[in-house]
Amino acid sequence: MTSVIAFVGLGHMGGPMAANLVKAGHRVTGYDLLPELLASAGRSGVRAAASAAEAAAGADVVITMLPAGRHVLALYQDEGLLAAAKPGTLFIDCSTIDVADARAAHEAARAAGHRALDAPVSGGVMGAEAATLTFMTGGDADDFTRAEPLLSAMGKKAVHCGAAGSGQAAKICNNMILGISMIAVSEAFVLGERLGLTHQALFDVASTASGQCWALTTNCPVPGPVPGSPANRDYAPGFAAPLMAKDLGLAANAARAGGVDAELGLSAARMYAAFAGGEGADRDFSGIVRAIRQRSARPTGQATTEPTDENGTPE
Repeated sequence: MTSVIAFVGLGHMGGPMAANLVKAGHRVTGYDLLPELLASAGRSGVRAAASAAEAAAGADVVITMLPAGRHVLALYQDEGLLAAAKPGTLFIDCSTIDVADARAAHEAARAAGHRALDAPVSGGVMGAEAATLTFMTGGDADDFTRAEPLLSAMGKKAVHCGAAGSGQAAKICNNMILGISMIAVSEAFVLGERLGLTHQALFDVASTASGQCWALTTNCPVPGPVPGSPANRDYAPGFAAPLMAKDLGLAANAARAGGVDAELGLSAARMYAAFAGGEGADRDFSGIVRAIRQRSARPTGQATTEPTDENGTPE
């Protein structure tokens, strides 16, 4: 069944996602603040709108992919996206935002007479382009059923995680695992270098032993063993380090608020905040292996991490 879809936010993730909806036969009208992104989406068959509200007018479904919760809430309310949509429109927010913001967006949509889901994604740019994303979804089960065919056009798996905000909760937990595991894999490769192991030898062992994980076998942080990993493209993202830092910051805040003793998660948040604020600002998150290697070259006893405040930001 063909749906009329408005897609707001056509960047590295949103652009390919909108293009895959077009490939699946849906009518997609898009909007982005950057004209070049709107033009790129147009080459994939996405109709251009002059504003987000114009894109939403007459749509059956409105999908958003934005940087932060404040952008979603401002778009929904202050910029008139909810008001522009016809009654009963399904709003699907694929951004990764704070759980509280996701719940506030749900409430605003329902108060305006609409339906809403939070549906953050995992899989990065390659997953968006190949339509192999995983969607973690929060909201009513009936709304999830209605959205499932669209999510299937953009990804390989969609999981209904529970009520409003549950998708965001699952996303930050998942990415806490990912951030910690990438640091662990990177530290192991640097240690292997010091011990005289080649990258290929360590990969051949760990990829088929108990060290196997996605950070190793798909997004390997050193060049060579996995040809498609960002390490072979000078760490061009991929999943950019600032986005990982953002997600780990959300996880760290949630852990503190919930009284969870998440020592590794908090440490990962601090490390990625420092990396993203420096040389990793425009690099894939796997590039943190470089920072670990550089710190490992310091004289014995020299501090290896910058002092940080309670939010993981270098002081």
